[in-house]
Amino acid sequence: MCISAVCVFFGLLFCVRSLCLGCPGGCECFAVTHAVKCISKDLLMVPQMIPGYAKTVVITGNNIYKIGPDSFTELENISKVILSNNRMTEMGSHSFSTLINLRFLDLSDNQLSIIHPEALSIPGSPLQELNLSRSLYNFTALTDLTTALRWGDLRGLLRLDLSVYSGTFSGMNNLEVLDLTRNAFRTFGTDDLKELEKLGNIRILLGKNPYICSCEIQSFVAWLNDSHARVDADSVRCASPKALANSRLRGLGSKVIGCIVPNQTEMTDLSLQTSYVFLGLVLGFVGMVFLFVLYLNRKGMKRWIVEMRDACHDVMEGYHYRYEIDSDPRLGHISAENGVSRARQHVGVSLSQLPPNDTCIITEDAQVKPLKSPSEARNVL
Repeated sequence: MCISAVCVFFGLLFCVRSLCLGCPGGCECFAVTHAVKCISKDLLMVPQMIPGYAKTVVITGNNIYKIGPDSFTELENISKVILSNNRMTEMGSHSFSTLINLRFLDLSDNQLSIIHPEALSIPGSPLQELNLSRSLYNFTALTDLTTALRWGDLRGLLRLDLSVYSGTFSGMNNLEVLDLTRNAFRTFGTDDLKELEKLGNIRILLGKNPYICSCEIQSFVAWLNDSHARVDADSVRCASPKALANSRLRGLGSKVIGCIVPNQTEMTDLSLQTSYVFLGLVLGFVGMVFLFVLYLNRKGMKRWIVEMRDACHDVMEGYHYRYEIDSDPRLGHISAENGVSRARQHVGVSLSQLPPNDTCIITEDAQVKPLKSPSEARNVL
């Protein structure tokens, strides 16, 4: 009797701790599919006492504003958690650290504004898919998410669905698919496109977003036309304006989206005109500086000009006098005689004072040598 009672007791205990554990209030538990569903039950927190056999937990359409380290107990079998559309605004530290086999986490359609840096820290980094679409419309949340993704060391993450933010994807070398569909993207900026380009050869899903096909989207269109990234280009279409609704972004021209690009000739002409204007300004400035320097040195310049004028006047008078002499033969004869006279005076001896043909006057200590002819005397002179 006692043995039977003990067996019943342990049997009940085993049943309670395994398959026979009761389902949380307001939830539905399915032992066969290992799933627990708590859908639209106005829950204010994550239900406790989730059965140990559960592998999939679906909690959606409730009013769970915050999750934290106490939201989930140690359930080693859970691999998939869906917490979408719960009006969630805050995700505390180590919110999922007890779920050491968690592979898939869906936090879409929430209103996250506060994300703790260690919110996604799970021992062993088991997370492979993370969905945060339509949950991040706050700049602070984006910044917090960037930190949480880095601190979480999500080395095994293969699929990520969230809004793009600079630096968000750093360190995720094993990422295979980036799903950015069904968000509120109207365009992608230059920094966002650089982040997407860094992802390499992964598949990027950008369709089903309300893209506004105006001139501001030109860089995104150019990226779609030139990039070798694996993008679902057929699904990337204009939502507005009406004239371009449902048109593919890839292949749209600049004029179609309202951007007027000047041709190369006009750009060259404009560049030349700008260069000429700049050159004119520089030359005008140099001229003003030159005139200013002249003004400061006006007295010295005046004196130099007077000296130059007088020198030129003297030279011109000399040339004029020479011209008059050369043009009149009589003046030329007089000039020649004057020249000979001045030469004789310079030598100190006159031809009329020459000694006889056979004599010559020399210094005292010199030897006397007779001259044979007058011509030799003239040669001596």
